Amino acid sequence: MRAPLNVLFITADQWRGECLSALGHPCLKTPVLDALAAEGVVFTRHYSQAAPCAPGRASLYAGLYQMNHRCVVNGAPLDARHTNVALEARKAGHDPVLFGYTDVTPDPRRLHAEDPALKTYEGILPGMTPVVHLGGDQLPWIAHLRALGYDVPVDGDLVFTPQRDFPGAAGRGPTYAPAVYEAEHSNTAFLTDEVIKYLSVRGDQPWFVHISYVAPHPPFVVPAPYHEMYSPDRVPAFRRAATLEEEGRQHPWLAWYLYHQHDAPPSIGIRARDSIKLSESDWLQLRATYYAMMSEVDAQIGRLIDYLKAQGLYETTLFVFTSDHGEQLGDHWLMGKGGYFDQAFHIPLILRDPRPAADAARGTQVAAFTENVDVMPTILDCLGLETPSQCDGLSLMSFCHGAPPARWREAAHWEFDFRNRADELAEAGIALRPDQCSLAVLRGERYKYVHFTALPPLFFDLEEDPHEFRNLAEDPAHRELVLEHAQKMLSWRMNHAERVLANHRVTAGGVRRHHGPRW
Repeated sequence: MRAPLNVLFITADQWRGECLSALGHPCLKTPVLDALAAEGVVFTRHYSQAAPCAPGRASLYAGLYQMNHRCVVNGAPLDARHTNVALEARKAGHDPVLFGYTDVTPDPRRLHAEDPALKTYEGILPGMTPVVHLGGDQLPWIAHLRALGYDVPVDGDLVFTPQRDFPGAAGRGPTYAPAVYEAEHSNTAFLTDEVIKYLSVRGDQPWFVHISYVAPHPPFVVPAPYHEMYSPDRVPAFRRAATLEEEGRQHPWLAWYLYHQHDAPPSIGIRARDSIKLSESDWLQLRATYYAMMSEVDAQIGRLIDYLKAQGLYETTLFVFTSDHGEQLGDHWLMGKGGYFDQAFHIPLILRDPRPAADAARGTQVAAFTENVDVMPTILDCLGLETPSQCDGLSLMSFCHGAPPARWREAAHWEFDFRNRADELAEAGIALRPDQCSLAVLRGERYKYVHFTALPPLFFDLEEDPHEFRNLAEDPAHRELVLEHAQKMLSWRMNHAERVLANHRVTAGGVRRHHGPRW
């Protein structure tokens, strides 16, 4: 009898979708993930459904589009009525355990107003057992560093301060100097060590481990020798207009946001909105450091795989590697993950199913449009569990087994809510109410449509303009295509409206339920 399936669910925060050397990246090297992809399936058009962290993870963990889970910004609660991948996995006898964080704000209606859980958005996904919870304060890791003799502050931000007066750093920008800790003591290495410790005492018990690495999320800093792994002279060129002013002419929201960016700071002491003041060489070094952080994550995943192989666990473990959202990394003069451009929402997905049924598809690359709402149904499918009717996504196991479904989505969709800066928008003269501060994207093979609640739309021809510089929404020659995509957007939203009880009927013979794909 084959051993029960274990689950290793890995997220690396803010990882751009093209950033795998297996996909031909011009400088980044990810040999471990490349090998994993060669033994599994890599999905090349995989997209997060929301950003920033909390909305993106709500979609990832609950299998729901943002319009249904309504966690729209960091700190917006996830409704307790929604189930999630951890709660469902318990039905298969698993106790899903967490190493890192999930950024799920609890439903305040279930707690007292003074409950400490309502003082932070960095809550734990219901159903997850936290073995090592690394929230923004980073306290377990900082305690580890101090026990090793490092003189680091008890501050989850300042612990990422790079070495001061590092030789050569003055001419390389604020992200070149390495971290104060050695590579074997980094945040990434610490979490990996803790997972290995946990697995070392599991014996023959099946397990479900979710390891949530913070890297390559900013601040952009990495320990030696990774800090000099990539030369800023060899990183890919920026995809952006010649000037900020030219970039901003594309849309009123972009014109405002370029000067009001409010994402995580690229380096300690530098606000996100100040990134537009960085020099060209500073920007290039920032990219080099971002790639170095990815290579460090890749190496630590390699340690996990080596351990699993040594313990005979590799062939009984489902691997899921993905991210919560992407990173603009200077493209379109933006940092972080706000807006509508592909860079902020295109993310990686590698699945390795160890079972013989997956042998036919090993090493393949799937170009079909997939979304992070598909991850929960996929994991549950592997565990022999039914996908809850709330889910907007579908299992990807058919792709992993070499038998793609006859019908599949023809576009990716995502949403972005910017209501947390509605006051500044009003000051800028755009005058939007909070519930008007949202956009939705339909990204197809050739065309991309962006709908704003109360601002003009955007429309791009990705065949002629792959980097999204020319907005064709007002072009008379594209009027019919814009209307067609607006109608597709409306149909998508109608088709994916919340349906849990809508598909139930109470009859004389009892409760009847329809359960199946949405399309």
